[in-house]
Amino acid sequence: MKTIAIDFETANEQRGSACSVGLAWIEDNAVVRVEERLIRPRDMRFSSFNIAIHGIRPEHVEDAGEFPEVMDEFADDFRDATMIAHNAAFDFSVWRACLDAYRQSYPQLSYLCSVKMAQKVWPHLGSHKLNVLADHLGLRFKHHNAAEDAAICAEAAIAIAKSVAASHVRDVPAMIGMKVGRLFSDGYAPCTVRK
Repeated sequence: MKTIAIDFETANEQRGSACSVGLAWIEDNAVVRVEERLIRPRDMRFSSFNIAIHGIRPEHVEDAGEFPEVMDEFADDFRDATMIAHNAAFDFSVWRACLDAYRQSYPQLSYLCSVKMAQKVWPHLGSHKLNVLADHLGLRFKHHNAAEDAAICAEAAIAIAKSVAASHVRDVPAMIGMKVGRLFSDGYAPCTVRK
């Protein structure tokens, strides 16, 4: 079973405007591989607000592949994987919006939200933003870089699993009352947690 953390950055306020994707693979409770790919959005409209957050400009993605080409490189990795995103509602809405824009079907996979996991396991933290979790875990990273965000998401998920004595990140949902999210060919089910 593959477990991969994912993070998207978008060019503007539209969810279908992914301009970068970061991926971090987890094996044996360790991050073993991190990848980042720039993505050329269909309409190439970058908002100054988004550029200020992630620093990606139109000229950075001129020669990048569009969403289907970039994501196809990882299609075998995604198949039947457990994915993790920090605020999965956002990242998976970006993935779905991009797939919808290109009229592509959704991959078959399950996903977890590391924000919801952290809120349940570390309720004492004032915030559960990625930079707060990185500080809590003593990790440094460049926030809003998709690869680094994905790697910190993966590290946080591993730490959460350890703190609840789960043998693997995939075992955490059953221990904290989390309903695993799912993507499937004609739809999705969100990731939720009982209060």
